[in-house]
Amino acid sequence: MRETELQDKQILLLGAGAIAEAMIRGLTEANAVDAAQITVTNKSNLDRLYDLRERYGVSVVENLETAEGAAVLAAADVLLIACKPHDVAHALERIRGKIGDPLILSVAAGIATDLVESIVGKPVPVVRAMPNTACAVLESATAVAYGKYCSEQTKQLAESILSVLGTVSVVDETLMDAVTGLSGSGPAYFYYMVEAMQQAAESLGLPAHTARTLILQTLFGAGKMLQETGLDPCELRRQVTSPNGTTMAGIRVFEEANFKDLVQRVVTRAAERSREMGEQQASIIR
Repeated sequence: MRETELQDKQILLLGAGAIAEAMIRGLTEANAVDAAQITVTNKSNLDRLYDLRERYGVSVVENLETAEGAAVLAAADVLLIACKPHDVAHALERIRGKIGDPLILSVAAGIATDLVESIVGKPVPVVRAMPNTACAVLESATAVAYGKYCSEQTKQLAESILSVLGTVSVVDETLMDAVTGLSGSGPAYFYYMVEAMQQAAESLGLPAHTARTLILQTLFGAGKMLQETGLDPCELRRQVTSPNGTTMAGIRVFEEANFKDLVQRVVTRAAERSREMGEQQASIIR
């Protein structure tokens, strides 16, 4: 059923990459918005725009600096920034004089709300969000932080969009780089783990299809156990780990390799990179 808050809202996406497509797919397949409510533009790849139009039925605009582009900008209720972080400043500078009064919803890693506000040059409601590509299957873990000009109405609009795509957690903006390193990049960490488990299974002689089925159901089941039991992961791990059993033998290899320290380093480095990208863009504007 369509969210009342989203009915008739016009959404303009700046960017046509993986996260943009994931959000388009999630919103349209959930019937939260009609494809006709979504317009997409990007910097240069016109083939990509027309591929999205063909696949999802969205509208496209090649150039926001034309009369057609100006009309789309003026009509937008939500300006969704989904381009690469290094493209955000340039994209906003080119259109800031033509922006109406939309909610600006940015999913660009590292880009602070006050940076967007300063580029646009007028009081605009800016929401910084970090979803992940599980938007496409309506299972994103998304965190949001609100700029200083956000009203309760604009907050509700942002959460109406993002809650269609999964869970939404409101955090202080100082924590958004940590969120980016954790859940924004998080799906890739699990995919990497699955790749490694698949290779290990096949090296032990399991057929690829059988290994994949076993791994994915194990991943799904473990996540469901965590979610539905509410138990601490340490407790669930202890329940599986019999003294001197097979699981303990495997866990000891993790411990010998300082697995927990490695994971902390991975998440921390991704968070640091998010902060670095934001600082780079801020230094360009200054």
